[in-house]
Amino acid sequence: MAYDEVLAERIRGTLSSRDGVAERKMFGGIAYMVCGNMACGVVHDDLMVRVGPDAYEDALENEHVRPMDFNQRPMRGMIYVAADGIRTEEELARWVVAGAAFAASLPPK
Repeated sequence: MAYDEVLAERIRGTLSSRDGVAERKMFGGIAYMVCGNMACGVVHDDLMVRVGPDAYEDALENEHVRPMDFNQRPMRGMIYVAADGIRTEEELARWVVAGAAFAASLPPK
């Protein structure tokens, strides 16, 4: 499956100053790992963010956000943000930083 390369590059730019970031093909797109834990990624043209179970319900209250339902099963703690929700670099950074912070809070892999 193809994924939005422009969005992937924007994420790379947002994460460029953070140590311990790696990329991995995942979910038919690309995922960004922080200390070995998935933080965010791109699936088709959606931003995928691992917000964690505690922030999940609050994240879903935002416009352009929906549960990540890979294979028609919602994954608690994971969301998709549609393109309309990440038009600006500030909007994108908000979600990417949240995903990276959650991933960094987990034990390194």
